[in-house]
Amino acid sequence: MYVCGITVYDLCHVGHGRSAVAFDIVQRWLKASGYRVTFVRNITDIEDKIIRRSLENGETVRSLTDRMIEEMYRDFDALHVERPTHDPRATDYVPQMLDIVRKLEDKGLAYRAGGDVNYAVRRFPGYGKLSGKSLDELHAGERVAVLEGKDDPLDFVLWKAAKATEPPDAQWDSDYGRGRPGWHIECSAMSCALLGDTFDIHGGGADLQFPHHENEIAQSEGANGVPLAKVWMHNGFVNIDNEKMSKSLGNFFTLREVLRKFDGETIRFFIVRSHYRSPLNYSDVHLDDARGALRRLYTALDAVVPAAVKVDWNDPCAARFKAAMDNDFGTPEAVAVLFDLAAEANRTKSAERAGLLKALGATLGLLQGDPKAFLQAGAALDEATIQQKIAARAAASRRRTSPRPTASARNCWSRASC
Repeated sequence: MYVCGITVYDLCHVGHGRSAVAFDIVQRWLKASGYRVTFVRNITDIEDKIIRRSLENGETVRSLTDRMIEEMYRDFDALHVERPTHDPRATDYVPQMLDIVRKLEDKGLAYRAGGDVNYAVRRFPGYGKLSGKSLDELHAGERVAVLEGKDDPLDFVLWKAAKATEPPDAQWDSDYGRGRPGWHIECSAMSCALLGDTFDIHGGGADLQFPHHENEIAQSEGANGVPLAKVWMHNGFVNIDNEKMSKSLGNFFTLREVLRKFDGETIRFFIVRSHYRSPLNYSDVHLDDARGALRRLYTALDAVVPAAVKVDWNDPCAARFKAAMDNDFGTPEAVAVLFDLAAEANRTKSAERAGLLKALGATLGLLQGDPKAFLQAGAALDEATIQQKIAARAAASRRRTSPRPTASARNCWSRASC
């Protein structure tokens, strides 16, 4: 399984956390189902945003990316995301990228334009098959003017000529002159180098389906002549007030900000309660609710010491859990089974039922902490949030104790003229 990872120029945001948790659950469930899993999640450590940020900071590209990779793993560890089998850095695979570019050029799918090398989209007959977009539809959405150096506005860059303003550690020697790889070619090189020309699952965020994954297919299949992946999986967006979270819109939260208010397992549980393909509506209210729900599960584990059990998939609860997860990793239904088990464990005081609750929770990366420690920890709110909640509670109390308005007053409030 190959999953597109983070472009490491800044702290991870909630959308990154959503994708990391989603595919962490996929690999956990495949392992629980008896598969041997090789999981590759790449690190993009050379890209336009990285170069701009390094120049703004007055530091080398390597210094910036090393620092951001450490911060990324700090956040992912807090969310109980397991390390992948391989976490390749793009800059370690530049020779493999150049090999693909040469293959594409030899097959007439790539052409030189100055110091750049571009992919000729219209020469690849299968372009658009993942996203379902036709070339005519795509062309209608492009600017009419042909971009400088490209035969067609749909073409994309495989290799970029070096610029005098770019730092030395963002350039490599090649047959095409000094330069650096385009973003799309990086994943083609890393996935095929580590998993072969065809592998089982390719994943990433829904925003990557087009053009990134479409371009990966064009590059990899154009060069190798075989399908890139058997199954494509895309996790849904994170929404803020029903609008897609985006740095460009300014409505995004870093994981670090959220972790100051809520513990990592609560954030993970909040993510798990939604199906990976569904939109995820972020708010502190939803995280508070997730915290309360998770407390109910831990309360059941605190009431009786769970027995160490090996999951019997013929058990009715385990069978329901398995059916949910086997049906496109249906975590909402699987979580419902956990609550049924918690209720059963509370009612019967059965160490075995509590043990099954904990064992099934493990396949979702949940319920492995000490119950008492979790229940006593609180939500780790910062001082500003605490004061905000106190003020909101006081305002609600005042509303409950205020005299009800008279009928005439209520009527007046309902009229726009008042």
